[in-house]
Amino acid sequence: MPDLIVIPARHGSTRLPGKPLLPIAGRTLLQRVVAVGRTAAAQAGDCTVMVATDDARIADHARDLGVEVAMTAEALDSGSARAFAAAEGRVGPDGLVINLQGDAPFIPPVVVADLIRTLRNGQADVATPVFRLDWARLDRLRAHKHTAPFSGTTCIRAADGHALWFSKTIIPAIRNEETLRAAGPVSPVWQHLGLYGYRMAALAWFAAAAPGAYEGLEGLEQLRFLESGRTIATVEVAAPSHALSGIDTLADLELAEQTIRRLGDPFPA
Repeated sequence: MPDLIVIPARHGSTRLPGKPLLPIAGRTLLQRVVAVGRTAAAQAGDCTVMVATDDARIADHARDLGVEVAMTAEALDSGSARAFAAAEGRVGPDGLVINLQGDAPFIPPVVVADLIRTLRNGQADVATPVFRLDWARLDRLRAHKHTAPFSGTTCIRAADGHALWFSKTIIPAIRNEETLRAAGPVSPVWQHLGLYGYRMAALAWFAAAAPGAYEGLEGLEQLRFLESGRTIATVEVAAPSHALSGIDTLADLELAEQTIRRLGDPFPA
């Protein structure tokens, strides 16, 4: 069986209802993410793309885009659980499932393909991309969190690249920041890009396990794996030119359109 890129796409977002159907510079959010998934699948090889949703309007739009749809239960509590529901019966026990968040339209396709390659060539249960913030990006993230405190996730990594923790707070706290700023252009903060690759066995465990305590506090499903002692490989990628935090608010939509006007549209034609 081929590996699978699943795009979870809910209509009932608490902060931005119906966001998969909202336009960004003339193309819907879902259309943009589907295009990323298709390009990544072609780059990785032996991989297919599917949209997982609980809403008929989103399903109809996905079919209009020519992508397969899995209808999943509205009660599912995370994108990973929705990805598992879509993948069950379609991916073998040793296969891979990529959860390409339906609100992350500017993820470079090569990043998605690199997650697949990392899992194919390694032993981690989960893989996810991160990038190092320079000081200017860190300043922008801090400012952004004044208006959208739960938009944007940071990561602490071990020396071998495995994740130690993720948080919606900017971590680590930085002592003697002015000295570090004078020493070089790169901060010690890693920002997380919102997609994951899983071994099917790890994803099946996740779907059956109870949420972790810190997962509930942070609203970060990947903490369920870390709280249980499972391994998440972080894949270092280049700092993106386009805004890549999830589209969670109307302000995020406007920021995305401003970035496209300034830097061009990365939509993979």
